[in-house]
Amino acid sequence: MSDAIYHDAIVALARDASAAGALDAPQATATVDNPLCGDRVAVDLAFEGERISALRHRVRGCLLCQASAAALAIAAVGATREDLRAGTASLAALLKDGAPLPDGRFAPFAAFAPLARHRSRHDCAKLPLLAAEKALGTT
Repeated sequence: MSDAIYHDAIVALARDASAAGALDAPQATATVDNPLCGDRVAVDLAFEGERISALRHRVRGCLLCQASAAALAIAAVGATREDLRAGTASLAALLKDGAPLPDGRFAPFAAFAPLARHRSRHDCAKLPLLAAEKALGTT
């Protein structure tokens, strides 16, 4: 496996672990697994009106999954459901086609651009966002 996918920005996001843990009283929660590698992500959400006011995550997974959860925590607070869904689509396009991310809240996900060449690792980066989307479906 290429070391290019574990560059400084990915390592910094994973070490930062922004919003790791659980919310005391989440309004939505979901857990998703990647059966191929064993990664598991749980996401708790709270809302103020139509916007996400808090997100916490619990990750049992690789460095890429941890970094993605931290990037999600940065991007999600203040986002609407539609913003989050657009961010998920933007990350998928970045990984699939190298499409640039829109400026704004999802900028931390630009660190995942080198994964485009490593299809087997795409799900590692997408798993936290899929957990958040699943949680949105429970509200």
